[in-house]
Amino acid sequence: MRIDAHHHLWNLEVRDQPWVHGLPELDRSFHPFDLRPLLERNAIDATVVVQTMADAEETPELLALTIRDSHVKAVVGWTSLTDPAIADRLSELRDAPGGAALVGIRHGIQDEPVPDWTSRPDVRRGLHAVAAAGLSYDLLVRPDQLADAVRTVRELPDVRFVLDHVGNPFINKEGLNAWTPEMSNLAACPNIAVKLSGLQTRTPAGCDPAHALRPYADVLWSTLGPDRVMFGSDWPVCLLTAGYDEVLTTAEALCEDLSDAERAAVFGSTAAHWYGIAA
Repeated sequence: MRIDAHHHLWNLEVRDQPWVHGLPELDRSFHPFDLRPLLERNAIDATVVVQTMADAEETPELLALTIRDSHVKAVVGWTSLTDPAIADRLSELRDAPGGAALVGIRHGIQDEPVPDWTSRPDVRRGLHAVAAAGLSYDLLVRPDQLADAVRTVRELPDVRFVLDHVGNPFINKEGLNAWTPEMSNLAACPNIAVKLSGLQTRTPAGCDPAHALRPYADVLWSTLGPDRVMFGSDWPVCLLTAGYDEVLTTAEALCEDLSDAERAAVFGSTAAHWYGIAA
């Protein structure tokens, strides 16, 4: 089973997405029927749709999609980690139509002004509640927030984490040198997997993405290993620099030296295991 472990969907007639203003490639609605031909052409069997807004209404809408779309099998949604009633909010989401497809929670930590947001006591309490509900937590961080995220993963071994976009490193020599030790630190934590996603949009213009990103992939294979790495297209955000087919081709090129079993992990079984997606 081939899985795209990270993409988004939104309908601007239902909800504005202020973050896409000024981005003509993204400032429109993106529906499941827009994505479906891309998945079928690339033999993608299942997907994980991920929240975009800190809005309590978005996640139930994404969950409902899983009832009527044969590809969308899992949802990483949003609820406030700092809500004292977070356990009740998670229970309500699980009871909503399609609620069985809720596999994780995410918040745009990268939008928080401080580098140590995940160390706040109220955030830590929320993370424990996510784990108690049987869900994982997706970490979306900036490079300056990665060290705090790694510390949180290490200090909360009972919480399952997924690091989105391998921590959003800068794609240059200095970025690689700063990022590599943190991947080694994460490798010592069995409670985290990493998404090979979102990197093409961070690649400097004019660079061959497979060439620019290969050092980062090599670090992932040598530290966490393919069984803790999962492919995500980050569609439609990837359209800022590349189409779905190109993103997938780049990811496959980064995996060309892996064995068949290892490639199967990156493009399917890691996500299936981590998110509990049944064949």
